[in-house]
Amino acid sequence: MTMPMIVMLLAAAAATLLLLLIVVAVAQSLNKTGTPTAAEVTAKAAADVAAKVTAHMSALTGAATTSATAHKPNRTPKSARTMIAAAPVSRHATHKHVSNKMASAKSAATSAEDKQKQTKNSFAGFAAMGGAIALIGGAISFVADIADDGKIAPEIKEVQVGALHGTMVNARNSDPIVLIVPGSGPTDRDGNNPMGVNASPYRMLADELIEERIATVRIDKRGMFASRDAGDPNAVSPDIYAEDIHAWIDAIKAERGEGSGCVFLMGHSEGALMVSRAAAARDDVCGLILVAGMGRPMGQVIREQLIANPANAPILDEAFAALAELEAGRHVDVTNMTPALVPLFAPAAQDYLISVINLDPVEVLRAADKETLIVQGDRDLQVSVADARLLDSVRNTELRIIDGMNHVLKAAPADREGNYATYADPTLPLAKDLVRRIRRFVKDND
Repeated sequence: MTMPMIVMLLAAAAATLLLLLIVVAVAQSLNKTGTPTAAEVTAKAAADVAAKVTAHMSALTGAATTSATAHKPNRTPKSARTMIAAAPVSRHATHKHVSNKMASAKSAATSAEDKQKQTKNSFAGFAAMGGAIALIGGAISFVADIADDGKIAPEIKEVQVGALHGTMVNARNSDPIVLIVPGSGPTDRDGNNPMGVNASPYRMLADELIEERIATVRIDKRGMFASRDAGDPNAVSPDIYAEDIHAWIDAIKAERGEGSGCVFLMGHSEGALMVSRAAAARDDVCGLILVAGMGRPMGQVIREQLIANPANAPILDEAFAALAELEAGRHVDVTNMTPALVPLFAPAAQDYLISVINLDPVEVLRAADKETLIVQGDRDLQVSVADARLLDSVRNTELRIIDGMNHVLKAAPADREGNYATYADPTLPLAKDLVRRIRRFVKDND
């Protein structure tokens, strides 16, 4: 059941209870033996409306509050006494007759007065009913406004910081917001790249998170795609990426206005290392979401990835020797390198590789010192569950392993070929449980 439905059901229940109170109030006002005033009836109805709205708002915000007010029944005022004088027994019939006539006249006057009071009380009762119904209308309108708030259509727009570009999906500036930082290589804001990945995991994630009232900004990295004018994509380092992330945090806060609060940082794959690096210098980061993030230095991860593919066996020694050179801070000559390895050790990318290859993601995350959600799929062919467990050794972290999820955040079959086939299929849904885990973490730490 959605929140708007719950809100409207609560409003209907409150209105029903209030109508019952009105019926009782009117019945009392018409009772000859008890005549509450119109002011009393209306005040009671108003107090009940206020109590119902307060209780409803407390329930929406999760407050476990209860209130019970015992009302002592009002004493019913005694009816007007008939003023019949008790005439003493007299021998004279004439005196008795006169006394009886006087008593009858007084009784008639009292009866007329009671009828007049009854008429006034009838009008008072109907006036009270009208006032209370007006109060019901106001209360239901107030609660309906809350329900309608859940139906605000999100705005999707291009945002930029200088020459850096991204997409913001936002419905309310009061909602929490997540900055999504892409993984390694030429990966765009949707999670796709020209090397065969067309699964659009970041775009799909943004679409689902906004349904949970979580806004997002997903970005193109500097030098790539819409951010191509921001600089050379190879002349980067973890520190430069961290500066870009800082600029995005500032831009998001400026876009959402004063009091917009903190920003969650989500990094996928290599992006997990970059958001950890960026978070260390900021107090306005609500928390980190590391999805398929490395738990060991990049050199170790690349070695493991090369070994995992049996076809790489003939070139492993050559690849490992090149990695050792980069780890030592030296460039590698690719003139006579096996052609299949050249893209991995491209001369233009070697400065970046040297800057990042020895970074220990566990130590970088420890320095960040932020509440952190670690999400890892157990069918990821690039990053292992063991990496996630290493990251989880840092304090203030929580690990969530998602059954069947692969590196592009989709549910994947067990076989390698079928797993890779999901990389090119944007129609496949995100892995089950991914959005729920992120939503819970964000709501708990907002």
